Amino acid sequence: MSGRVIVVTSGKGGVGKTTATANIAVALASSGSSVAMIDMDIGLRNLDILMGLENRVVYNLVDVVEEKCKIRQALVKDKRHASLCLLPAAQTRDKTAVNADQMKKLCAELKTMFDFVLVDSPAGIESGFQNAIAGAEEAVVICTPEMSAVRDADRVIGLLEARKEEISQYRLIINRIRPAMVKNNDMMSVNDVLEILSCKLLGVVPEDEDVIISTNKGEPLAGTDNARAGQAYRNIARRLKGEEVSFLDLDSLNGNNGSWFARVVKFFNPVRV
Repeated sequence: MSGRVIVVTSGKGGVGKTTATANIAVALASSGSSVAMIDMDIGLRNLDILMGLENRVVYNLVDVVEEKCKIRQALVKDKRHASLCLLPAAQTRDKTAVNADQMKKLCAELKTMFDFVLVDSPAGIESGFQNAIAGAEEAVVICTPEMSAVRDADRVIGLLEARKEEISQYRLIINRIRPAMVKNNDMMSVNDVLEILSCKLLGVVPEDEDVIISTNKGEPLAGTDNARAGQAYRNIARRLKGEEVSFLDLDSLNGNNGSWFARVVKFFNPVRV
């Protein structure tokens, strides 16, 4: 068995990397894949909270690389999906506690155990980012439709481009888009972001207040049927597995007709993302 190691990154903090990691992992596990998540935000650690697993953490990522425990001892099983596990970050250490070589070794071992290994990268492009991408073969770049986030995503894409031999492909998720604001020219559109970044689109996630509720409950939206963002993440997971899935018509969800989003989807449809 040889799984896929995918790093979830952005450069900018606060754009939804951890939320995306949790939801994509749940969606993949719900569809029958075995999934491991690695929280590389050493010193902070939030992925366990989003998954509702904070009380089950005994060992962490640093304990594994320092050989204080085996990987299987540190992996925390999800409450709802037997095939989903989390390798939590250490809260009492800093980003220098794990180096690139250790990360490569860790990812290589997890690949033999799981179909997918999702690495939740810390914000920034310093050592934490470099270590997070060290063992990855693919990348998912998270970006919100605001200029500061797009600029940082562009920088990260440039760094991923420089690692073509290691990172075979990278794709973009545009997060927290509000169709009504786009229609009023108060927010960048999907087309605007894609023109700047020239990156293959993996998915578009609408702004959804249920994300806050799900985060507080420790229950990712992808595990529910009644959330727009949850459906978007389930579609993203299907695309990661190679399926051709139409994009959600976000305008119809907001009661708009003849949507700009439908036109964007039609325009980018030949790319088959």
